[in-house]
Amino acid sequence: MSVEEVTQKTQDLKVEDSKPATVLSDSKDFELKHPLNSKWTLWYTKPAVDKSESWSDLLRPVTSLETVEEFWAIQNGIPKPYDLPIKSDYHLFRNDIRPEWEDEANAEGGKWSYQFKNKRHNIDELWLRTLLAVIGETIDEEDSEINGCVLNVRKAVFKIAIWTRTTNMKSLTNIGTKFKQVLQLGEDEKLEFYNHRTSNSGHAPPTAVL
Repeated sequence: MSVEEVTQKTQDLKVEDSKPATVLSDSKDFELKHPLNSKWTLWYTKPAVDKSESWSDLLRPVTSLETVEEFWAIQNGIPKPYDLPIKSDYHLFRNDIRPEWEDEANAEGGKWSYQFKNKRHNIDELWLRTLLAVIGETIDEEDSEINGCVLNVRKAVFKIAIWTRTTNMKSLTNIGTKFKQVLQLGEDEKLEFYNHRTSNSGHAPPTAVL
């Protein structure tokens, strides 16, 4: 599935072309839209068709959202994780942060990550639970540590990760604990944290495990 195909599925889902009315902007008609705390952008990485394609060729923004209504319109209109082709990814990131570890907002951070090796898991539901926890700010008490979340579709596994702004484990341990609950992981299923700087320099082990 190409970036264009995923994007096409969102083009007719816009709640409004103009800036949406919200509780904050229209107190008399507050039921129209319910604003999120941040603007979020959905990105899609398509599978490569030849070796000449760079990462920037494969990664494209699909659409942005600022309200609960926009989120559900997009979520209900795009392909679900289980329907995506192998080697494709979804990324949902805050504001204008690019889903790349080189981005200034990500450079000093890392990610909590889990691989679902058994594809009988309901990955559609688990990804939705992750999205709701992230945009609803229920997993990040300070509303400042989480930059975004990523879904990787691979031949043998699905991977879900939450990307963070820092590697301060005092703050991130609480996020990781809540993330395990969101993913419905058992005590014997280990969530791993990777520092972007070390994990991208080779096959470095996780810096923390929950």
